[in-house]
Amino acid sequence: MDYSNLRRQAASMKKVLFDQGHLDEQFRQVEDLQDEASPNFVEEVVVVFFKDSGRLISNLEQALEKYPRDFNRWDAYMQQLKGSCSSIGASRMKNECMSFRDNCGKGNVEGCMGCLQKLKREHAILRQKLESYFQLLRQAGPAGAATRPVM
Repeated sequence: MDYSNLRRQAASMKKVLFDQGHLDEQFRQVEDLQDEASPNFVEEVVVVFFKDSGRLISNLEQALEKYPRDFNRWDAYMQQLKGSCSSIGASRMKNECMSFRDNCGKGNVEGCMGCLQKLKREHAILRQKLESYFQLLRQAGPAGAATRPVM
């Protein structure tokens, strides 16, 4: 197997994630924290992010139903999710969080609902793309700096 080709493919895949605005510079900063002592650090952080963000989105959906027009409550959930997105560099998701919060400030229920749908789409897209990226890194072997983390 041509591991150098797999590494090039992974690098290309990551470049596309940046070029398309899915990720920003913060993701590179998370990558900088990975070292030989924690070779799966970035993937582990991403796994935790998707677990937590999925829970936050679910909690927000429940709040939208249970507390109609409680913009302060909705905004608090979204602020938490925005912080998580910012911490790993999930740029498009973070932008949808900001749009949702803007709509909360305007009292725009329909705008909030539309942003939530876009956010859920971006969440699913980023999850799929990062899963593919990390799978490719694992196939590339140790120089690719990823093996399957223990969950």
